[in-house]
Amino acid sequence: MLQPVMQLDGTVVAVMELCKQEGAAPFHEEDQEIIDTKLLHKYEVIPCDEGARTTTGLTKTAQRPAGRGEPPDHMSIFQNILSMDALVIKVMKFAQRLVDADRASLFLVDSKNKQLYARIWDVGVHNSDDSADMDEKFNINANVSTLKEIRFPLGSGIAGQVAVTGKVVNITDAYCDPRFNRNIDQLTGYHTKSILCMPIFIRDEVIGVVQMVNKHSGKFTKEDEEAFEMFAVYCGLALHHSQLYDKIANSEQKYRVALDILSYHNTCTEDEVEQFSKQGKPNIMPGIDEYYFDVFSLDDFEKARHAIYMFKDLFGAIKFNNNSLIRFTLTVKKNYRRIPYHNWTHGFSVANSVFCIIKHSPNLFTTNEALAMYVGSLCHDLDHRGKNNKFMLETESPLAAIYSTSTMEHHHFNQTVTILQQKGHNIFSKLTSSEYKQVLDNIKHCILATDLAMFFLNKTTLNELVTEDQFSWSNHEHRLLLKALTMTGSDLSASAKPWDLQMKTVRVIFEEFYEQGDAERDSGRIPNSMMDRRQPDQQAASQVGFLTGICVPCYSLLYRLIPTTKPLLDQCEANLKRWIEINEEVVKSKEEQFRQDKEQSLRREEEDIVSESSGGGGENNDSKEYSTAKTKVSGSLEEKINQKDIDKATRKDNITNPTNTSGEISAGGGDELEDN
Repeated sequence: MLQPVMQLDGTVVAVMELCKQEGAAPFHEEDQEIIDTKLLHKYEVIPCDEGARTTTGLTKTAQRPAGRGEPPDHMSIFQNILSMDALVIKVMKFAQRLVDADRASLFLVDSKNKQLYARIWDVGVHNSDDSADMDEKFNINANVSTLKEIRFPLGSGIAGQVAVTGKVVNITDAYCDPRFNRNIDQLTGYHTKSILCMPIFIRDEVIGVVQMVNKHSGKFTKEDEEAFEMFAVYCGLALHHSQLYDKIANSEQKYRVALDILSYHNTCTEDEVEQFSKQGKPNIMPGIDEYYFDVFSLDDFEKARHAIYMFKDLFGAIKFNNNSLIRFTLTVKKNYRRIPYHNWTHGFSVANSVFCIIKHSPNLFTTNEALAMYVGSLCHDLDHRGKNNKFMLETESPLAAIYSTSTMEHHHFNQTVTILQQKGHNIFSKLTSSEYKQVLDNIKHCILATDLAMFFLNKTTLNELVTEDQFSWSNHEHRLLLKALTMTGSDLSASAKPWDLQMKTVRVIFEEFYEQGDAERDSGRIPNSMMDRRQPDQQAASQVGFLTGICVPCYSLLYRLIPTTKPLLDQCEANLKRWIEINEEVVKSKEEQFRQDKEQSLRREEEDIVSESSGGGGENNDSKEYSTAKTKVSGSLEEKINQKDIDKATRKDNITNPTNTSGEISAGGGDELEDN
């Protein structure tokens, strides 16, 4: 037997195949009904009855006679679920028609307060003509009592008993049943005769009770119970998903309120825009189009002015609204957090590096490619929290739950789009829809490329293309790889700045690293030595490894593709040489310290041995035993202080082989050295 399985929207997501051994009895309709119920009850999916076929050609068909009691299509329950009230009414109307009842009520379980409650009941009062259209007859605004919400304890009345026991109750004469409450009839003037009350389950838990009153023709039968029981399964599924829908809708409204508040506080004010406009064209700092430019020489406001200058210098001002550009830039500045390294200064620095690459090689990238690279670089670390992707995953950050890979980079892009969507911030408003989509796709590509985990794969692929002379400027995929490499090189450009600027950057980088290390230690984890403020002597070693394993290979490859970037490679190699020298000094210092500690320890050991041999007499003892012990200990002192011990002690914490360092970085995926 083959059984299609559908989602609520009707999409077939699987096919269940059931086989019997040769010679066994064929499948029957009862078998299929069991499968239908299990699929709904356990897995919350809808069996597609019309598509089910057995090896005997059996097709499930409705067994109830046509007419008033004909069961409606259960799939229509799941269409247009807009609210809980709308669904409740629809469920009751279907149930009422299914068993040919005069009225219907549905009560939901409040597990927290141990109550049943209903805001809508007595569906069926003043039924419309039977020949009316189904949709009109089931108009949710007609024939429904919508009074104040009623509540009563679980176990009270017939519905309460069903909610507690989970068993169907079929009463032929309500007035003969002691559980029946006659007060309702006395208040309404309605005379209740027969009652069919059915629990609604979801995952083996009663979530509601449907109550049918007064069958039009006779009493509720066993057949009514069986049909109603199957229908109750669909009711449970529909109600469960409607509750989820209500929660999602409520959460969405809360999200919109929160977003509105954040937008107010995270966007620039009109006063700031006006003040900025009055400043006019900035006095451009010399060397802004050179790789050695000192970004620390500008305050945050001047960085914003120079960012706009670079934008206009690259792309002109005709296709871009000046006020939108000002708002966008000031808001981007505002959305960089005040953390040691991944702040507005870093965002501006990376944008400046992209600006220099484009200026020095003006014909390599198309206008839209350059536009995406520049905007992407300016925004590439928006709302960075000073923690890397590995930290986000290990601490189960909400961001990591949303983005399982390149967590922060996806967030940076999302923040970029959010700013563009703010009123008066869309700097791309004059682009065509196709241009806008192209630029936005490229911005996403460029921002995600700043995840160092992406660099290693890109580097390997590009290396093969260049080595085999297969790189093509007309190949779209090759251009994407080059743009990604350009973004990585720009993101790492602090390592290719003059030495004094390199040192300024390293100080703030390690302060941010140490803050992450502190957070890791506070959570009971041991931080990486590079992020452990208790090991400051690791700075030089980590820089040797970082520049050797990532930066120099990046700039070497970039130089082969874009020769004008050679200054980046040259300065990075010069910085590496300085770091190697510093690291060697650190290693020598540690070796000397280790030697001194070892000597001191062994001399104490010598004194103890001599003291014991002389019987406590010390050097004044002229005994033969004293002289022999002293000579023996002194002769072994140099043997114990050997280079092997020193190397072992210093090798643990200091990187002395750049090749090994590169391997360690590659194996780690770059997480510990993210965005250096």
